[in-house]
Amino acid sequence: MEQREKLSSRLGFILLSAGCAIGIGNVWKFPYITGQYGGGAFVLIYLFFLIIMGVPMMTMEFAIGRASRKSPLLACKVLEKPGQKWHLQGYLAMAGNYLLMMFYTTVTGWMLHYFYLTATGSFVDASVSEVEGIFTQMLSQPLVMTLWMIFVVIAGFSICSMGVQKGVEKITKFMMLALLALIVILAINSMTLEGGMEGLKFYLLPDFHRMKDIGIGTTIVGAMNQSFFTLSLGIGAMAIFGSYIGKEHTLFGESLRVAVLDTFVAIFSGLIIFPACFSFGVSADSGPNLIFITLPNIFNHMAGGRLWGSLFFIFMAFAAFSTVIAVFENIISCSMDLTGCTRKKAAAINIFLMILLSLPCVLGFNVLSGIQPFGAGSNIMDLEDFLVSNIALPLGSLIYLLFCVSRYGWGWKNFIGEANTGKGIKMANWLRFYMAYILPFIIILIFLLGMKDKFFH
Repeated sequence: MEQREKLSSRLGFILLSAGCAIGIGNVWKFPYITGQYGGGAFVLIYLFFLIIMGVPMMTMEFAIGRASRKSPLLACKVLEKPGQKWHLQGYLAMAGNYLLMMFYTTVTGWMLHYFYLTATGSFVDASVSEVEGIFTQMLSQPLVMTLWMIFVVIAGFSICSMGVQKGVEKITKFMMLALLALIVILAINSMTLEGGMEGLKFYLLPDFHRMKDIGIGTTIVGAMNQSFFTLSLGIGAMAIFGSYIGKEHTLFGESLRVAVLDTFVAIFSGLIIFPACFSFGVSADSGPNLIFITLPNIFNHMAGGRLWGSLFFIFMAFAAFSTVIAVFENIISCSMDLTGCTRKKAAAINIFLMILLSLPCVLGFNVLSGIQPFGAGSNIMDLEDFLVSNIALPLGSLIYLLFCVSRYGWGWKNFIGEANTGKGIKMANWLRFYMAYILPFIIILIFLLGMKDKFFH
């Protein structure tokens, strides 16, 4: 059996895990719902849930990875007792990783396309409706989107094929440090715009009236959802990096560091978006419209807008691509464990597989736009996103959680022993009651609310 690869540094591990967690949702969802749900008031509730739910769940995934030294496909198999069925979660995790990438490769392609458009000056002097037209035009061109998607798939798997240290860690470290530098520069630029301070107040000052208007229950659910989904937990995306690290540090402390970086990027995204929107009198939208319509319009009116726009889209591309590399690493590791093939071979096979699997999403905006799984206006990407976010993540997390706390699984004693190995913040034993009896209910609640929103709203 070949020796399991290791990450070369702790910084590499933290940046890789954060790179996986920091994705498009941090930028196109977090600032918008923060503004909508009462600014700083929402952020406080979000941080509360991140600490009581996100961080313990991440610690579990890291622990399962580190104890098993295997990919998510085989992790539970190594740790479960003979004759148990927990290892079936491995297949759910692997499927979840593929499903996530089936649309993420397309969206990452959009970011690169927009970086190219901004850098080459395609938005210069474009009117508001023309900027909107450019986005619609991109969606209607299957060839353009397919080429970018293929580029993302080949680049991602090529980096992973170089190995954990030389490929994944080296490239992601560079991208994450560049991303953190870019976001600070962009935020400072936005905050110095005329009228930017008003946007800052709207975004960060707690506004309980806004929270009351939208409903306190709705706000709490929104914060709970965001803190759960922001860390990509439940499909073993974090477990894989746990399997590459040593035992020098406790896992709760490492999870906290990753959560801090993830939150830093989410909050700073708002520092870019709100001051700019207020400065130019535009309301901050969410989702693709914010990134591809609202912001290009703002950069158009800004001094040096072409430069700031290009920097923003390269930042977005890094945020998306760091997730792609992390999840591709997972897919390769699972493929190697499943078939026993080499890393290079696993990468080569998955390039073709991933391109095929990503095509429905690309074509769902044009050739296959007649397929509307959730009624008029929905598309194939909505279905893929729903399967990952509303089914694979919560159910996968629930299985990992029960596996760690139940004596019919890996068991609390084994879990806490692994999590607390090393220097750093340790988890207290009294948390067992909370994690065995309360946390599962919170996750089931998230799952049920997601179903209700989709089918009974």
